[in-house]
Amino acid sequence: MAAVRDLSRTAVHAGGMDDDVVPPDSEVAPKATRRRFAPEYKARILAEYERLVDGEKGALLRREGLYSSLITEWRKQAARGAAEGFGRKRGRPGPDAKDRQIAKLEADNDRLRAELVTKGKVIEVQGKVSALLEELSKSADTGPRSKP
Repeated sequence: MAAVRDLSRTAVHAGGMDDDVVPPDSEVAPKATRRRFAPEYKARILAEYERLVDGEKGALLRREGLYSSLITEWRKQAARGAAEGFGRKRGRPGPDAKDRQIAKLEADNDRLRAELVTKGKVIEVQGKVSALLEELSKSADTGPRSKP
C-alpha cells in the first residue's frame, strides 16, 4: 500500500498566518552611546599592546572589544603628551579659567548688591522704629502722671 502524506503538518504554507508563528520583535533598539575611555585605561592598554607580539595583539583587542584604529589614535595622543593628550576631550573647548572667574565674580557682585538693598531697608526700618520710640518717650515724659 502507498504511503499517504498528511499535508496539514508540513512546514510549507500558502502565505496565511499560522497561530504558531511568533512575529518579530518590533521594539526599536536603544540609541547607541559613544564609549569613553579613562586616560589610565588608555595608557595601560597601549603599554600592554606594545609589549605583545603580533599574534597576541589581535587577541588583546578582541578581549577588550577595541579596534586597531583606537590604538593608532591613542598613540597619537600619547605623542602629544600623556596627560594632555589622553585627557583632552573632543569637541568645543569649555570656558577658560578667566571666563569662569569673571562669571563667579559677577554672580558674587549680584548677590552682594541684593544683600546691600536688603540691609538698607532694615536700617531704614530701624531708623523709623528709633524715631517712633523717641517720640513715644518724649510724650510719656511730658504727659501727666497719675498718682496712686
